[in-house]
Amino acid sequence: MSLSSNIRGWSQSHLFNLQILSLSPSMELNSFAAAAAAVVVVVVVIWLGWSVLNWVWLTPKKLERCLRKQGLSGSSYRLLFGDLKDNAKMTKEAMSSPISFSQDIVPRVVPSIHDSVATYGKNSFTWIGPKPRVTITDPELVKEILSKNFNFKKHMLPAFDTSCSEMISKWENMVSAQGFCELDVWPFLQTLTSDVISRTAFGSSYEEGRRIFQLQAELAEHTIQIKSSVYIPGWRFVPTKRNRRMKEIDNEAKASLRAIINRRLQAMKAGESSNEDLLGILLESNLREDQGNGINGKSVGSMSIDEVIEECKLFYLAGQETTSVLLVWTMVLLGRYPHWQQRAREEVLQVFGNNKPYFDGLNHLKILDESFEYGILYLPQVTMILNEVLRLYPPATALSRTVYEETKLGKVLCLPAGVILTLPLILLHHDREIWGDDANEFKPERFSEGLSKATKNQSVSFFPFSWGPRVCIGQNFAMLEAKMVMAMILQSFSFELSPSYAHAPCSVFFLHPQHGAHLILHKI
Repeated sequence: MSLSSNIRGWSQSHLFNLQILSLSPSMELNSFAAAAAAVVVVVVVIWLGWSVLNWVWLTPKKLERCLRKQGLSGSSYRLLFGDLKDNAKMTKEAMSSPISFSQDIVPRVVPSIHDSVATYGKNSFTWIGPKPRVTITDPELVKEILSKNFNFKKHMLPAFDTSCSEMISKWENMVSAQGFCELDVWPFLQTLTSDVISRTAFGSSYEEGRRIFQLQAELAEHTIQIKSSVYIPGWRFVPTKRNRRMKEIDNEAKASLRAIINRRLQAMKAGESSNEDLLGILLESNLREDQGNGINGKSVGSMSIDEVIEECKLFYLAGQETTSVLLVWTMVLLGRYPHWQQRAREEVLQVFGNNKPYFDGLNHLKILDESFEYGILYLPQVTMILNEVLRLYPPATALSRTVYEETKLGKVLCLPAGVILTLPLILLHHDREIWGDDANEFKPERFSEGLSKATKNQSVSFFPFSWGPRVCIGQNFAMLEAKMVMAMILQSFSFELSPSYAHAPCSVFFLHPQHGAHLILHKI
């Protein structure tokens, strides 16, 4: 072999080796990056696994030990679902058939809470998935929890009058030549209260407001269906047909509300008065707070537009559902007990005759009762009736609060963060120890000497609109609207339960009549 050939072979060989040497650092870096990535993946997987384990098992078991140490009894935690499957089964069974008026409605309306209290005691706990739900029925503890009004002006009455007159006109047109008709009053009352809150909340934007509330009603129906199904963590993020529709509804409602609010704000900036409806009152109050507390042009205490939107959405729940539920059960019970219907009608006619109800009269509805054994007494019949309806059929059957930090309650309990407190007001409203052996009977006279006497001075044993600083801002609104609507109905019709009526109260956020409220109306 020639020297040149040897040199060429040597150079090629060493060039190859040099190429290998030159690539080695890069390869080492790639190997290091791959190893590092693998470590990161392992760490993330371990962290996620630990987080899931902590969420679905370790934290619930820790909370369970803590609650039992407090002396509370309850069901044992079951992985992920807790008592949700049992609760769904109990609810399905409870709603499978109507009940009689003599039966206690509590087992049908809140079967899981009723079962928990019957099994584990009045202060006990069950599980909503991995979250413990502590049920509190001690009036003093309820008072303590609710301790830790909005003035609705007289200009709300025209909205009540307009909406109610429209409903009564429809009923009058349905009355036969014989002077009566049979109908399900429940959808009419829902439409009535929806129209009222649309007018009182949005004024001149009433039609837009009504569309927003229709969307809210549809959203509530979807939410109810989801709550009645098996709980699957994270399912709401899956783009199912229902989840997509719920997102569309939410976006449309928010966009409409934002447009209404922006137009109203522009009008207010132009100097137009805007305090003739709930939205205007809210925005003007917000604007005053903004001007009074602003620092360098930035708001300190006022609400953002998004917060105003959420308040508007609450108008529907607080203003529409509460009143429609109160009205429907009032009509059902007055149809069931005609002598109380007659007493309420006599009071209304004594105060208003056949004239339109007015503000001061609604606040002072009373009737002369000369049969009172101690002399003459003016009894507020309609107010007594409404209070008794709210006791037996409260619109919201329970209130919930979330414990975000360790909280002392009473002299014994110290609840850890992560616990859900449930205050089943319907249980307290039906408690024989508070109301007597006739707790399940419709007896408005129990309120004849006032709330304090009726509750044996335990004010937080009757709280249909919550209590204390957290009392529902719609309380006065709902009561005023209910008085006016009932007064106008009693002036125009007498009514009785239809043979087709099925007594089936059920809780779907609020206490609805499952099969409607079929009554026979007679024109007066």
